Amino acid sequence: MTATTATTTVPTARAAVADTPAHRDGNVLRWLAAYTASMTGDSVYYIALSWAAVQSGTPAQAGIVMSVSALPRALLMLGGGVIADRLGPRRVVIGSDAVRCATVLAVAALLFLTSPGLWPLALLALVFGTVDAVFLPAVGALPARVTSRGQLTRVQGMRGLGIRFAGVVGGPLGGLAVAVGGAATAFAFAGLLIAISVPLLVSVRIRELPADDRNADAGTVRGEGAGGETVSGGDAGGGKARAGDAVGTAWHDLRVGLRYIRRHRVLAPLMLAIALGDLGFVGPLNVGLTLLADERGWGASGMGWVLGGFGAGAGLASLLLAVRGRVPHAGHVMAYACLGGAVAIGALAFVPGVVAAAGVALLIGLLAGLSGALCGALLQTQADPACLGRVTAVASLVSLGFAPLSMPLSAAAIGAWGTGPVFVTSAAVCGLGGVVVLSARNLRRAELPT
Repeated sequence: MTATTATTTVPTARAAVADTPAHRDGNVLRWLAAYTASMTGDSVYYIALSWAAVQSGTPAQAGIVMSVSALPRALLMLGGGVIADRLGPRRVVIGSDAVRCATVLAVAALLFLTSPGLWPLALLALVFGTVDAVFLPAVGALPARVTSRGQLTRVQGMRGLGIRFAGVVGGPLGGLAVAVGGAATAFAFAGLLIAISVPLLVSVRIRELPADDRNADAGTVRGEGAGGETVSGGDAGGGKARAGDAVGTAWHDLRVGLRYIRRHRVLAPLMLAIALGDLGFVGPLNVGLTLLADERGWGASGMGWVLGGFGAGAGLASLLLAVRGRVPHAGHVMAYACLGGAVAIGALAFVPGVVAAAGVALLIGLLAGLSGALCGALLQTQADPACLGRVTAVASLVSLGFAPLSMPLSAAAIGAWGTGPVFVTSAAVCGLGGVVVLSARNLRRAELPT
């Protein structure tokens, strides 16, 4: 199906699109419903996978099964960005969601019929991780194709609300499904939730990208990489790459995309800021928080209150952006939110009790949610649409591939030096992200489109 097919691409005047706020746009709402259903299905899937793995093997074997998906996702993420750009994000998201759904339902049927052990669970995790390597870059590139650039901040807020909803609802639903019918029922439920997203995505209309929607960086011709290479990508409707495209191979596409990011005056420092922020954030707010709660005697309930505070703050930031729609002086706000969040992360290790810790966690969630959403909006609006999948792939690889490495390092460091020094060090790393933003003139002065 080509970009000119009416069911796929709807040419829309810029003024008409801009006049419709994203939270009132039926097209955006269908995309949001599909995204939320898919993410909720993911949450149920991970509950089912962990339960089935524990029931079928030893704790060590279960840990291996749960980690199997991480390797292909990290290794193939950049290639997934190339695929998203060449075929179009809508087509890739629909196809990958369909594969995820079919695989999960197949394992559910297998578990209903027999007890095959760990091997189908490991295979499922492997397939899921491989498909995620394609799915995540395409998901990140899709919002720019369903709304105008001026609505992308609001869309990032709406996406954050969808993620929060999936996290809050998916866990209890997965646990309930396991309690009612075991892992097979939970897998079936996860597959059905993911299946809901497919027809919704099919109904989403992809807008054509006007020439002036393309970012023209210094030394960059529209539609070209920073080094002068043509940046190839799928057409606006997710069609096939055009014959005779100047970039002939996926490997060349990848090199062009990486060069484009490296030479971009906003995207290059933004990627560094994202990397530093995630490295400083992931360890303390995952492993570190558990060890802090144990050290202070807060128990599981106390840790739950702290996590609840963080979730409430992040949800509030997403709601603020979804309603407001635009943040002036986005570069400055992102930098100061990152710096403020870093101070709050360091302070979390020294608060006297659970109530104060929950309040600090709420502040961390609010500031981290604000800076994260602004990072996403700037990625969407600064990147040339022709290579947005590759840009998203690099950002996703930093967040999902490299940043989790800080968790075992944080645990080991806390065991050696205690929570206070490690939280302060992590806060300093996170704060460096804000320093990078303030030091990069073009990023510091970056604005979101109206």
